[in-house]
Amino acid sequence: MDRTAQLTARPTDRDIAYDPPPTADSPHVRAAKVLEANWTGASTVPSRGLYPHQWSWDSAFIAIGLRHLSPLRAQTELETLLDAQWGDGRIPHIVFNPSVPLDAYFPSPDFWRSSTAGRTTGAPRTVQTSGIVQPPVHALAAWLVHRADPGLSRARGFLARMYPRLAAWHRYLLHRRDLGGAGLASVVHPWEQGMDNSPCWDAPLSRVTPAPARSFRRADLAHGAPEDRPTDLDYGRYVRLATEYRDRGYVDGPGQFAVEDPAFNALLIASEHALAGIATELGATGTARHARAERLTAALIDRMWDPAREMFLCHDVRSGRLIAERSVAGLIPLLLPTLPRDIATALVRTAHGPHFGLGATTRLAPSYDLLGEAFDPHRYWRGPAWFNTNWLLERGLRTHGERNRADALRAAMLDLAAASDFAEYVDPYTGEACGATGFGWTAALTLDLLHDFEKPRDTKGGSRG
Repeated sequence: MDRTAQLTARPTDRDIAYDPPPTADSPHVRAAKVLEANWTGASTVPSRGLYPHQWSWDSAFIAIGLRHLSPLRAQTELETLLDAQWGDGRIPHIVFNPSVPLDAYFPSPDFWRSSTAGRTTGAPRTVQTSGIVQPPVHALAAWLVHRADPGLSRARGFLARMYPRLAAWHRYLLHRRDLGGAGLASVVHPWEQGMDNSPCWDAPLSRVTPAPARSFRRADLAHGAPEDRPTDLDYGRYVRLATEYRDRGYVDGPGQFAVEDPAFNALLIASEHALAGIATELGATGTARHARAERLTAALIDRMWDPAREMFLCHDVRSGRLIAERSVAGLIPLLLPTLPRDIATALVRTAHGPHFGLGATTRLAPSYDLLGEAFDPHRYWRGPAWFNTNWLLERGLRTHGERNRADALRAAMLDLAAASDFAEYVDPYTGEACGATGFGWTAALTLDLLHDFEKPRDTKGGSRG
């Protein structure tokens, strides 16, 4: 099996039994209803209440699930997102819906001021976006969406239109975001890595003077328990970093916060392999992209692998040191098909060991070290289990031949997604729902896990908008 195929493979008949036909109250139908309820006509919101706009990596994961319901809608999801791409190649982490009131979410469009503050870096004029980015899952999502209905994809020229945009996105990350000089991408804000409130950010954030609490208004506290959300002090630092980035015109450089994250870079590498598959589909060669992905994998190991902790750690570009915190981000490189066997084996051992307890003390892998001082099973990214990170781990386990462990994780995810009403995240021990329910990527990834991709599917008239 080649590298791109390893990243996109799903279980076969020999791995799992076919799921029964969906009934009215089945997880399949319930998940589909969540995605229908969150659909705006051109994209899918993560949550109608808490997150009423389009989010970048959410849309990538949502498209992966939507491809099983409507390949056309999955393509539209990604096309809508990439229509907001900036001239420098960045894909913004939020595309704002102009029909949503400004006070429904903070930071709102009037905070980011993308069309004015981002003018020199190529922000679009016809749509308002944020100025930061999120993890690059998009090429992997586009490749999976294409494979769901190649005939429709080719007829619409989907990959031919996506490829140059995705290539520009990767160029942006590999060149303008190589702030550490090692060839890897840096994030310049905790929101960019996606795991906003992780204890991994505590040390680098301590250098940032928080914005005064009176200078911003938090809309998130109206939708979740304050004790489960980031503190006002942390939020003040998030606002300060975003304000400074905006005020320098979203020009990349060594600011107060610059971190190389293993999950962010692992997803970039996985998407490089996917771009190689897309190039081949379009009649070009993917050899150079596979080679780049392998070089990036070597750089990731050299820069962030900690043999003593048997996992990857974040690298603080400002201090030049690894951040000694274990988070689920350090397990995500298991997704990579060319990871050396000894490192893959160590990651599996760590995921199932005392720090994450997968399959032993926890039902899903927590977002942070169970034994860490900052662990909290309910506080945002400081301990709860998330479905997207566990979906990535499931694929990683399967990629490296850990079929039984992958099947067990798949079963746990399906059980907890349905039982929690497709919660944003859950207590890793009990599965108790936390955050929003009816959450977009939880429903979408449930559909993906329910669907045996190797089963023949009827593509005649099978795409609906």
